[in-house]
Amino acid sequence: MSEVLLDVNQLRVTFHGHPAVHDISYRIHAGEIVGIVGESGCGKSLASLTLMGLQPSIMQASGSVTFAGQNILTNTAEQWQKLRGEGIAMIFQEPMTALNPVVTVGDQIAEMFLLHQGDNKAQARQKAIEMLEQVHIPDPLRRAKAYPHELSGGMRQRVMIAMALACRPKLIIADEPTTALDVTVQAQVLDLLEELRETTGTAIQFISHNLGVVSQLADRVVVMYAGRVVEEGTSDQLFSDPQHPYTQGLLATLPRIGHRQARLPAIAGSVPPLGQRSLGCPFVDRCQQAKPLCHQQMPATLPLSNSHSVACHQVEFAHAS
Repeated sequence: MSEVLLDVNQLRVTFHGHPAVHDISYRIHAGEIVGIVGESGCGKSLASLTLMGLQPSIMQASGSVTFAGQNILTNTAEQWQKLRGEGIAMIFQEPMTALNPVVTVGDQIAEMFLLHQGDNKAQARQKAIEMLEQVHIPDPLRRAKAYPHELSGGMRQRVMIAMALACRPKLIIADEPTTALDVTVQAQVLDLLEELRETTGTAIQFISHNLGVVSQLADRVVVMYAGRVVEEGTSDQLFSDPQHPYTQGLLATLPRIGHRQARLPAIAGSVPPLGQRSLGCPFVDRCQQAKPLCHQQMPATLPLSNSHSVACHQVEFAHAS
């Protein structure tokens, strides 16, 4: 196993005393792709923004986040500025809103080199063209002069990937980068991310609510629900032997080739809003296996193996008996 690049330990992000992200812990090794999955409102994106120091100012973060041996939660504004782009970069969900509509895409990529590497304008423009070529955008010299609205959704997402890769970061956080794309373009973007991992050695934290997408890309998967990590394991473990009822429910909603169903299963209910979360298991109101203890006590994280863990009373009972 390669060295630990990112070590998130008991990270908590609170809003007016209510934890939106509740004591989550996980690790990412150098060159590894880790999927963070869960429904909207589970805290995936907020936790990831906190890793970049971009969480809303009204929210307070505690715990520790160690990146390349340094606790980055204590960073100054200047240290955050240096870390973003050079150490950690982010690919946002909707490139049309993430890109500046009145600046050419080439100039937006070139800005990364001007800001972080001190290149002159000519050097930065040439490097921007090279980055567009690296992410397989045809005719990069001409495309560099285009504005975001002149490119397709898939092209814009490739521009975002080029910007993220510009300064050769050790970790890329991809926040649902394929959500707004059709299936064909989505597959191309996933192939590109895998290729870039192989050629550059960059680790990727891939955030998604789509387990089908995550299964194609991730080495390991972290399942979040209501701001907590409920299960973590390798992709093979989670997809072949899911233990938490929430993980099982998510997998059951996936359509399967060769299985004709009049209606796909669904998990009843929704993620509880902030401030209305149970003292016990956060999934208790939607869980068909819930017992009285589940309403009263938060389950501890139970290691099932060196690479697989789950927070569920039912699993704990099964292993104890």
